[in-house]
Amino acid sequence: MRLATEARHHPEVFAAAFNSGDPSALSRVYDEGAVFVPRPGESATGPELRAANAAFQALGVPVEVRPRHTYVADDIALLIVDWVIDGPGPDGRRVHIEGTATDVARRGPDGRWRYVIDNPFGTATPEPEDVPAG
Repeated sequence: MRLATEARHHPEVFAAAFNSGDPSALSRVYDEGAVFVPRPGESATGPELRAANAAFQALGVPVEVRPRHTYVADDIALLIVDWVIDGPGPDGRRVHIEGTATDVARRGPDGRWRYVIDNPFGTATPEPEDVPAG
C-alpha cells in the first residue's frame, strides 16, 4: 500500500489500510511517535496505539471517510474528515460509530504523509457507546 503524496489523499489511504484488516498496513499510515485518540479524553502511542486500532479493526466493519477540509502549511496538514463505521459485525450485531476527525499529518523526508495526531472524535465529549475498549 502506497502512502499519499498529497495530504488531501491521506484519509483514503488510511481507510484502505484500515479496511484491509492488516494491522501492519494500518500502522504504516502513522508517524513514529504518533498519538491516537481512541476515545474522547484518552490518548495512545506506540503499542497502545496499535492495540486501540486493532480493537477498531476487530469490529470487522469497514470505515468510510469523507474528507471535509485539508489545510497544509509546509510539511504539516490539518485534516477534517467525516467518517462512519456502519454494518453488521462478526457476531451479526449492528455496529455504528461515526464522527468528524480532527487530524494532523506530517510529510516525511520521503514525501509521504503520515498521521502525527489521529483524533477521530474531534471535539466530541460524550463517549460513543459502541467504541471498543482498547
